[in-house]
Amino acid sequence: MRVVSKRSASQLLLSVGLSGVVTAWAIGPAPAVLVEGCDKPVYLTFDTGHMGVAPLVSEVLSRENIRATFFLANEPTLTGGTSLDDVWAPWWEKMSGQGHSFASHTFDHVYWLSDLPENQFKVRPSSGPEAGKVQTWSAQKYCDELARVDVRFEQMTGRKTLPVFRAAGGKTSTDLIQAAASCGYAHVGWSPAGFLGDELSSAQYPNTVLLERALKNIRVGDILMAHLGIWSRQDAWAPAVLGPLVAGLKQKGFCFATIDQHPDYRDWIKKYAFTPQALPQYSLEQAVQGNYTSEQEDVELLDLSTEKLSDLSTEKNVQHE
Repeated sequence: MRVVSKRSASQLLLSVGLSGVVTAWAIGPAPAVLVEGCDKPVYLTFDTGHMGVAPLVSEVLSRENIRATFFLANEPTLTGGTSLDDVWAPWWEKMSGQGHSFASHTFDHVYWLSDLPENQFKVRPSSGPEAGKVQTWSAQKYCDELARVDVRFEQMTGRKTLPVFRAAGGKTSTDLIQAAASCGYAHVGWSPAGFLGDELSSAQYPNTVLLERALKNIRVGDILMAHLGIWSRQDAWAPAVLGPLVAGLKQKGFCFATIDQHPDYRDWIKKYAFTPQALPQYSLEQAVQGNYTSEQEDVELLDLSTEKLSDLSTEKNVQHE
């Protein structure tokens, strides 16, 4: 189970230092790769949000018969709960059964603010009991935060998440990416044209503008990013843009693949995805508190000196809140 073995591995790796870790930002179009007979793949991803458009998103994905990758955090919802609570557990179970992929977005949607000495970071959660409070976290603490999503998702669905993550707001640093890599998580950003703009002002960026821009600029290999509901947007992006966008990209010959098929992440995921194991049934409260244990002690250290994710820049993606 990754939450245990990779967390233990990270503790040891961080004590001896890291070398040769290449960051996993998706800055530009990736090389074309054959995906189920299509040589023009794009990678549709969703971060959690208020979940108000989640059913509409699932309808479009089902109707168009495409798969997406979801990055999960336990964020406040329109239903008065949180996106990983028992109200939404059946929805996540249904989506996992339809062949979509899932990964961590940090449990409490924790923003990286800056690097500090000795593998520490200044962070600020936007959800959970510490929401809005600036804190100092160790690399180990950040790894544990990523793993809390894994625990909760497997408790809800019986399935594993991918050994990748997306930092809250897409904000990170080389040191943070290295810290996460040391416990088995590669970072997944998005392509410039893949910033679909669903969190932008409806007045300045109406749906028609967002759709036209996306259809014009998206290229082969791009990682696309949207949300399952943005509080500030008045003109809902889904399904108004999502449906026509998918249809329009298909007309251009594009197909849709999940992150585990992306050429920059396939080898990493194959190497660090563990065979499913029996997992005790943890409650949401236990996941929230990080209150889970395992008897597994023997771990295999991750030899990051040989990892070659890609030859990508450390430059940031378009930042979003």
